[in-house]
Amino acid sequence: MTAAAAFELAQVNIARLKAPLDSPQLKDFVDALDPVNADADGADGFVWRLQDDSGDATNVPVFGDSWLIINMSVWRDTDALTAYMYQGRHREMLARRREWFERVQEAMVTMWWVPAGHRPTVAEAESRLLHLRTHGPTPYAFTLRTSYPPQGATPLLGEVPEGLGCSV
Repeated sequence: MTAAAAFELAQVNIARLKAPLDSPQLKDFVDALDPVNADADGADGFVWRLQDDSGDATNVPVFGDSWLIINMSVWRDTDALTAYMYQGRHREMLARRREWFERVQEAMVTMWWVPAGHRPTVAEAESRLLHLRTHGPTPYAFTLRTSYPPQGATPLLGEVPEGLGCSV
């Protein structure tokens, strides 16, 4: 097994809703969730995504804030994630994100390498995102713009300090 194959890319993105999920303003977003998730599930390099019994993660709590929704997945590598993100229905949703989600100052997206087969938890994702907000891109938590190779990726676990969640 190569060093790269020993690791997979975890990604998380969170968003602050502009309106409740059952509102007319978010109808197009909610209606597109199942098809976009199905596209992800079938994409080259897709490994796993966070979901509850409904098939998506819109009811999974993040940072203790009911106005935040989370998307978390694992991919073969950054190339596979990027190829999925910028094509088809997902690209169309990305273009409309300002209709559905607030602009926020904090980083809302991060990536990190996980051992192949590991499925990250929401607490792990929160920790990585807070690390990125505090320290900028590092091998522990990075962005597509500033990414790191998987070699030497080591898990660091820490407590999430109180009050470092997402604020308006």
